[in-house]
Amino acid sequence: MVCCSPQFSRVFQFFLARHLPQVVRGGLVPLAVSAAWIALGSTSPAQSQSSDFNRPEHHFSVEGPADLSAADALVIYDKVRDRMVAGYRLSHDRSAESFARWRRFNSAPYRSATHGQRYVNNYANAIGRAYGRYEAAGPMSVGAILAKDSFAVTQRGDVFTGPLFLMEKMPPGFRADAHDWRYSMIMPDGSLFGVTNGEGSERVEFCITCHEAVEEEHHQMFFVPDEYRVEFLNLQ
Repeated sequence: MVCCSPQFSRVFQFFLARHLPQVVRGGLVPLAVSAAWIALGSTSPAQSQSSDFNRPEHHFSVEGPADLSAADALVIYDKVRDRMVAGYRLSHDRSAESFARWRRFNSAPYRSATHGQRYVNNYANAIGRAYGRYEAAGPMSVGAILAKDSFAVTQRGDVFTGPLFLMEKMPPGFRADAHDWRYSMIMPDGSLFGVTNGEGSERVEFCITCHEAVEEEHHQMFFVPDEYRVEFLNLQ
């Protein structure tokens, strides 16, 4: 059995309780089985009472993640990408439906400590193309959307889909303490875990806190690690 953190197990139990019937009807049995299997990690009563998954303080982490080479991570992503995208698209979120056609700014998936030790990729829509200037990007224009899809690989070699993370620059006044960024997390079956100022907003509050920790001149954006960056000659 894969050992996952108590918080990670509880959030998937919550997800299954709400959405398993829809997942099965939607033909996503492989995703449902994967999520159910993850949720089997045991929790003691003390652990289950120690935190509230309806208002998490950080991304739910995968324990014992595999340490993959860039080449291996890319091979795995190429094999599971279509299934991941198909699940996210069930949300009918416009960004979830289109992000896979946006420009990708990393050469291979990399493990992100700030996203629960999952392997992630960085995409941006056309309005957000300045992201490719990285630390020199400056503030994003209204309508810029950054997307990170994710997957996890355990030391046993098991692979499962993670959430899709989105941040969209909204008009001034949307949310001052978030610098007018709207954060969304879409689960592997397309269900919405939370979105700033919307359904489940309290579940993504920690995104604001986390992104506030970056340097002020980076405007709440984390950038691709140097060794995985793709440099574009023309970002127009």
